[in-house]
Amino acid sequence: MKYFLGVDVGSSAIKLTLLTEEGIIVATSSREYETYYPRVAWAEQDPESWVTGFVESFRALVRNTGVNPNEIKALCPSSATHTSVLLDEECKPVRRVIFWTDQRSVAETQALQQDYGDYIFNKCYNYPEPMWTLPQIQWVMKNEPEIYKKTKRILFAKDYIRYRICPVYCTDYIDALGSMFMDAETSTWDPKLCAMIGFKPEDMPKIVKPSDVIGTVCPEMAELTGLSRDTQVVAGASDTALEVFAAGAVRPGQMTVKMATAGRICVMTEKAYPNRLLVNYRCVVDGLWYPGTGTRSCASSYRWFKDSFGQYESELSKKSGGKESSYDFLNKGAADVPLGAEGLFFHPYLLGEFVPYRDPYLRASFVGASMKHGKGHFVRAVMEGVAFSLLDCLHVIRELNMPVGNEPARGLGGGAQSPMWRGILCDVLGLPIAKAEVDDSSFGAAMFAAVATGAFKDPVEAADRCIKIKEISQPNMENHKRYQDYFVVYKQIQAALQPIYHDLHRLQEG
Repeated sequence: MKYFLGVDVGSSAIKLTLLTEEGIIVATSSREYETYYPRVAWAEQDPESWVTGFVESFRALVRNTGVNPNEIKALCPSSATHTSVLLDEECKPVRRVIFWTDQRSVAETQALQQDYGDYIFNKCYNYPEPMWTLPQIQWVMKNEPEIYKKTKRILFAKDYIRYRICPVYCTDYIDALGSMFMDAETSTWDPKLCAMIGFKPEDMPKIVKPSDVIGTVCPEMAELTGLSRDTQVVAGASDTALEVFAAGAVRPGQMTVKMATAGRICVMTEKAYPNRLLVNYRCVVDGLWYPGTGTRSCASSYRWFKDSFGQYESELSKKSGGKESSYDFLNKGAADVPLGAEGLFFHPYLLGEFVPYRDPYLRASFVGASMKHGKGHFVRAVMEGVAFSLLDCLHVIRELNMPVGNEPARGLGGGAQSPMWRGILCDVLGLPIAKAEVDDSSFGAAMFAAVATGAFKDPVEAADRCIKIKEISQPNMENHKRYQDYFVVYKQIQAALQPIYHDLHRLQEG
């Protein structure tokens, strides 16, 4: 038997998926790690926690399945783009990573927009925002010069975990585009952009194809984990690229709706769609792109609510022996709350917002609370607020006349696992949403490892053979009409509060 291992460095945990050559999932394993929030709108992680999580997860996977590591033919990593690991001469991290959701580099972003916005947009097909690597590193240069002096190399999150497995200094062209240093047309490092952080193109990691096999497992990692030194290591790609693949979106016109840490609506296209409200990336299918819109705090909004106000439901989950999650109990409380949460609105701007406002100073809010509202109302308001934010994203897709096909959108991410939340999203968007049995990026990475090493001829064949649609949620169009009226009020609240949030920012900074 041959196996393929997908490794995803997620926003809160590392997850491994082991796949057979027939596309059957044998097992999964994961380990959580901490995200640090030193200040408002800051987010950092320790890259060593990813390595520890990988080692522990793999050991547990082998222990629980009895799989012979010598039969694992290849592994492939994935992670969110933008998150860079700054390395010294010995390729050791010089500080915790600035996570892609971090908003500290607003000043650097604004300077880039003013002085180089057109140049960057024309080269990268994307416009400067605080989530991109370029302004993040400029912040370190400005605020931590002694630390930055030690920085000699840069890798991105999935590349760092792969470097520890197979020490080759490289990245793929999808992650490289997410750095804001790469020329999107030529897939080469742009000298002018690299110079903005004092680097030359030759200082940057080699750019390879996501499907390239770059080597095998190094002796150190083989000893730590039990992996075979003959296991091939694939370059890998971003988590969204591999989630889109895992959801089965491999043909032009297919659309995905992602409800993960962030939310995204993407369309598979045969070309890039450079627009300042879109994020453009190549796909793992040769010749295709997946441009899309994005909202910063999607499933993370519900997690924030659960962590802040769901202690009672967490205790109920413990008493159930884990048979029901905290979210299951929270959902039960919201199940009988009517559409519109009886006038309670939530805006999910916990980390500012991208589409369509491009405003890092927006903040989350509950508006319309009364003595009538209980916890269930607040849960439903969170679900509906995130869905309204994704409706904002969908409007941008439609306004740009992107070529969307007629088949149901593919739902992916943890939020799409919830039938209740997926149903609300269908009604708000007015779209059917198909849900695959498995669609996370570690599954996509495992499939891609199989593609890269010849078990499948290409991603399309892998998707057709491995992906199974579990159900298709249909919208209630009467509910959709009612939600359209609520969305008008949602937009009015955002417009009214936006200047107030800017005043609050000035107070906090002053």
